Amino acid sequence: MPYPQRLLNDGEEVALDIHPHWWFFAKSAAATVFSSVLFLWSAVALGDESWERGLKWVLGAAAIVSLLWLAVRWLAWRTTHFVITSDRLIARKGIIAKSGIEIPLERVNNVSFNQSIFERVIKAGDLLIESGGEDGQQRFTDILRPDEVQNLIHLQMEENQRRTFAPAAQPIDVAGQLEKLEALRDRGTITEAEFESQKRRLLD
Repeated sequence: MPYPQRLLNDGEEVALDIHPHWWFFAKSAAATVFSSVLFLWSAVALGDESWERGLKWVLGAAAIVSLLWLAVRWLAWRTTHFVITSDRLIARKGIIAKSGIEIPLERVNNVSFNQSIFERVIKAGDLLIESGGEDGQQRFTDILRPDEVQNLIHLQMEENQRRTFAPAAQPIDVAGQLEKLEALRDRGTITEAEFESQKRRLLD
């Protein structure tokens, strides 16, 4: 599910909205597969002795527990977002009880990433973001392609800075515009009706 649009500010645009890397629930998935294989093996290979039936029950219970663990991790994955917008960085997680952090782009001082050799193979890693104020240093784990995310954050920071320091729009010279319209009317380039329409638009 995407990050809710109702939580964005007016004029704010989402540049990236990602869930954690699939490695986020790799352990629970591996446990589910392993316990399910053991349970299926026991159902086929074991007989009806009391200890064999007991072992089947234990392996079946383990398979169910690991499946529930996988389901919880999947729900946590679906409700965990790392979002880059035109104004800020947002990290949000939680199925019922929710928590999150927001860092305005203008307060971001440095963005770095860490990847082990294995993480480079699976294209996962951690982002380390240093910011001013109370946020300090924040680490975000299981980020997909952290090097590309780092580059995108820098790009959005540059765009945000460009918007912040863009020169203000110059006021319209109404008198000058009216003189130009009158000259066009006098030359017959525009009609009297067009002149009056443009005049009203300038004066409104």
